[in-house]
Amino acid sequence: MHHHPHLHCLVTGGGLSCDPWGRVDERPCWRSCRPGFFLPVRVLGRLFRGKFLALLREAHERGQLSLVGRLAPLREASAFAAWLVPLYGRDWVVYSQPPTAGPEVVLKYLSRYVHRSALSNGRLVSLSEEEVSFRCKDYARGGKERVLTLSGEEFLRRFVQHVLPKGFVKVRHYGLLASHGRDEKLAACRWQLWLSGLAPSPAAAAAAASWPGPRCPACGSLCWRKGAEVLGVGAVVVDTS
Repeated sequence: MHHHPHLHCLVTGGGLSCDPWGRVDERPCWRSCRPGFFLPVRVLGRLFRGKFLALLREAHERGQLSLVGRLAPLREASAFAAWLVPLYGRDWVVYSQPPTAGPEVVLKYLSRYVHRSALSNGRLVSLSEEEVSFRCKDYARGGKERVLTLSGEEFLRRFVQHVLPKGFVKVRHYGLLASHGRDEKLAACRWQLWLSGLAPSPAAAAAAASWPGPRCPACGSLCWRKGAEVLGVGAVVVDTS
């Protein structure tokens, strides 16, 4: 577990209606996932199993796997293929459940994770020519705080594990949060959620009401603009101004 590459993903529980190619409809509406449902866990486990084992097979074909010791017989293609067969029959477990502390805590954690370094200066206790001492949480003991002292080499080894390799980007945005048309799409989402009552908080209502977009010339309700059209909730009004 020392080498532990992973992704943190924030995914909306719905989105704007679109065509099979992902292009947002001209008159979009909000499509929410089913209540209490986010991802099909069993399907996700089988999909990950298939992708992982397929990539493992490709790595074997390219000679990228180091098979030594008792794994040396798997260097043969037929032996490796036979070794993979029972793995396809096993269920791969996907851990999926709501965060016990709530989504606000998750967002707070990820914001620190993304916009801060691996270790803040406030956690440093002492520094010498040979050792570094800092405060950390001991999760093996219920998350109690303790002071950990490491050699300078070991401290640097752990610290640089949080430095992304060249070519990697720490944060990427997709879908509704992609840079292209993001403001327009998010404004449409907020308006649709407010209309459907999925976001009835005063803050959401104020955000929708204060959005500086055009209004329908027929009824005066808020609309949102896309190109030369003004897209309302249920109708398209051509902007001739």
